[in-house]
Amino acid sequence: MALVKSGWLWRQSSILRRWKRNWFVLYLDGSLVYYHDETQRDMDGRIHIKYSCRDVRTGRECRDVQPPEGKSRDCLLTVVLRDGSKTTLCAESEDDAVAWKMAVLEAKSTPVRLPGGCLISRGVPPHSHPALAQLTPFFAFAAPGVTHVIVREDPYRVSGDQMALGLLAGAATGAALGSFMWMPCWF
Repeated sequence: MALVKSGWLWRQSSILRRWKRNWFVLYLDGSLVYYHDETQRDMDGRIHIKYSCRDVRTGRECRDVQPPEGKSRDCLLTVVLRDGSKTTLCAESEDDAVAWKMAVLEAKSTPVRLPGGCLISRGVPPHSHPALAQLTPFFAFAAPGVTHVIVREDPYRVSGDQMALGLLAGAATGAALGSFMWMPCWF
């Protein structure tokens, strides 16, 4: 999967509220994965932004959170999840916190194109169209309250360039086969 953003962020643990530095990677499919270090061998956790994220807050919006020692409150970043939990992060600078917020929000709203021409999006009521109601069983693994829509591209849709190449290939094949049809039989 394509990488959207990566870098070091401080993460506050959920139990003891201690700050730990992790290497974070945001992928195009909406996975925010954090690792022990930048080698990305030991994964510490994952947040599925597309399915789990409700909101992203930065700076002064992060109430009741004390930043790590030596960091400003403006560097804070809180990912609010649909289940009511929060993941609190701290960037190296205020600009980096804003950049992470923008990247996470973009990943949250961008549809994912899957192999085979499928496009997954969210936000459409499942019963707004009869065909969409049939897709509900396929997404039982998703977070509650999340609606997914799959848009399949027409496999027979042809662009202008493809049409021109197809006509050219057909004409060349027809000309070649046509010359064989008119060739007298010598044997």
